[in-house]
Amino acid sequence: METLYRNARIATLAPFAEGLGIIEHGAILLSGERIAWVGPMEDLPTGINPARSINLEDRWVTPGLIDCHTHLVFGGDRAQEFEMRLAGASYEEIARAGGGIVSSVRATRAASEDELVAAALRRLDALIAEGVTTIEVKSGYGLDIETERRLLAAARRLGRERDVTVLATFLALHALPPEARDDRAGFVRMMCDEALPAFAADGLVDAVDAFCEGIAFSPEETARLFTAARALGLPVKLHADQLSNLHGARLAAEFGALSADHLEHTDADGAAAMAAAGTVAVLLPGAFYFLRETVKPPVEAFRAHGTRMAIATDCNPGTSPVTSLLTIMNMAATLFRLTVDECIAGVTREAARALGKLGETGTIEPGKFGDLAIWDIERPAELVYRVGFNPLHKRIRRGR
Repeated sequence: METLYRNARIATLAPFAEGLGIIEHGAILLSGERIAWVGPMEDLPTGINPARSINLEDRWVTPGLIDCHTHLVFGGDRAQEFEMRLAGASYEEIARAGGGIVSSVRATRAASEDELVAAALRRLDALIAEGVTTIEVKSGYGLDIETERRLLAAARRLGRERDVTVLATFLALHALPPEARDDRAGFVRMMCDEALPAFAADGLVDAVDAFCEGIAFSPEETARLFTAARALGLPVKLHADQLSNLHGARLAAEFGALSADHLEHTDADGAAAMAAAGTVAVLLPGAFYFLRETVKPPVEAFRAHGTRMAIATDCNPGTSPVTSLLTIMNMAATLFRLTVDECIAGVTREAARALGKLGETGTIEPGKFGDLAIWDIERPAELVYRVGFNPLHKRIRRGR
């Protein structure tokens, strides 16, 4: 069925357009799941006779929003650690005292798949209500084969139980579980040589990730995982340079990673390497805010080298319990000084690029999926400027 959306103000985010690729008095023709045509109303091809013609009355249309970095499936919460941080404890101090990721692991291992899905759906629904049509969901709170499989299966179920595209990332090296403290090499070997091939064979994995940091895994351990992923034909992503500069950005670029994420301590060489490799810098202002960090990602270096920038919620129980991509846009602008255009591109076109899905979604162009968000706003800046206000009029995913 064809549907024509007319009298719209469209931010196409087309890659080679100026700014947001705005069409002031435009129309979008959807044919089934795909965009068949987009352009000014006066250029609408003759002979079009769609089953439905909808007057948007000058509302704004953007691509459907994309949250390209989340840890949406987990058990329990870490509100107590939030209180500890307020009392002065650092992220590292909490982690070394047995809190942090490991505390979420205990709660996650105790939860059934049904319980994990039910809890995650509440978080997912909040994101969908703001116009999100595509989301990445990482595992990483199981730290054993059985629970990691359950997390990835739960992520797949989210995509079946809601009208949203879900991409599942195996966060194989997130933290060292207590039972592996005396056999670090054995844990890395298990995740690389047993878990990863098994999950890939079962169709549970769209990408592979690691946390490369002093309190997590070394560049050498990360490279071992990435080599295993590459042998299976799986793309990689990396939590890089969040707390220190282990040159994770450069490592990600060397493996042609889809993205490197966090990046507060990345240097200019890392930014240049990412740009050359086409690796997207995913900025996560929610974690920066909740951890009260002071070192900001090198946004000027990313701009100077042409490194693409996306932004995401990093929704997780400990360091970014955020389920609002609109709020994250405001944080990116306020804390990291991104422009309005960079923020909107960061949750559409560049987020799609960070997931390896720019050929399918992230812009409003013929041939791509009809993933759209229709807004009751006067100008695109309102999407970034407001906090606690949701101006979504209608969300369309794959033409529906």
